Amino acid sequence: MANVTVRNLPDEVHRAIRIQAAQNGRSTEAEIRAILVQAAKPEGRIKLGSLLANMNRELGGLSDEEHALIESARIKSIARAESFE
Repeated sequence: MANVTVRNLPDEVHRAIRIQAAQNGRSTEAEIRAILVQAAKPEGRIKLGSLLANMNRELGGLSDEEHALIESARIKSIARAESFE
């Protein structure tokens, strides 16, 4: 897991998080983690892959010819990280 240091956090924000943590029965650190997780991955977020799959189903999907055309155009090699050295 990664570690993050937050500098120059206003005292009133830190105090509010401490109060919120106490209300939720968590430590301040656990409360900050919960806030960050909720901000980065909200429960109601739309996931792109799911959205596209649903759209495809609603539109009737691909024909065999369309699927074959996409498969033939796909790059089948494994992606490699670029080296800038």
